[in-house]
Amino acid sequence: MSDTRDDLPLSALDVSGVTADGADWLASAGTYPRSTLALWEDRPDAPVVLPCGTAFDVVSVPAVFGRRMLDRLWDEGPGSGPVAVFRGRTLLFAAPGTAQRLPSLLRWEEFGRTGRIPSLLCHGTGDAVTVPAPLPTPAAPTPLDSRWLVAPDTRHPWLPGPEIVLWAAVRAARAAVRISISSSPDQDAKVYDVSRRR
Repeated sequence: MSDTRDDLPLSALDVSGVTADGADWLASAGTYPRSTLALWEDRPDAPVVLPCGTAFDVVSVPAVFGRRMLDRLWDEGPGSGPVAVFRGRTLLFAAPGTAQRLPSLLRWEEFGRTGRIPSLLCHGTGDAVTVPAPLPTPAAPTPLDSRWLVAPDTRHPWLPGPEIVLWAAVRAARAAVRISISSSPDQDAKVYDVSRRR
């Protein structure tokens, strides 16, 4: 953003956690970064459509599964890059090239075991995604269906590659496999909780 961003109150710059450097990084994905930054100066609560493939790729995941992936990345793995929620989906920002490579890695990993990992939409070169506003103001809060979970805060954020995203998806799928224990018509049947089996 230009110098006018210095006039914004600190609360306007940091409500979502997106820093000025993070906003600059997001805008760098577009053909006209200055126009994107100017839009955010005029309307800091405006989501914007940005192209994928140069600064980042995006892996779009159903929201609940995306949260499980994010938990795996932070609890057991290297962490994540920026992550947003938009219209019921989790957007994992990944290294450029991830969108091209991840689908073949997923097919290889699953080799016939369908249904464990939900549909992951990979957005790379030639695609665009809508990202939440980087600078929501208290007067115009970000809608609940559009917000940052892990906001960009630097001009060069670390972004996971396809192998790390695959690892998180496989771990999240394994953690989600649970056998429901409920009363059934056959009260004498033995029920085993195998949710902890690997």
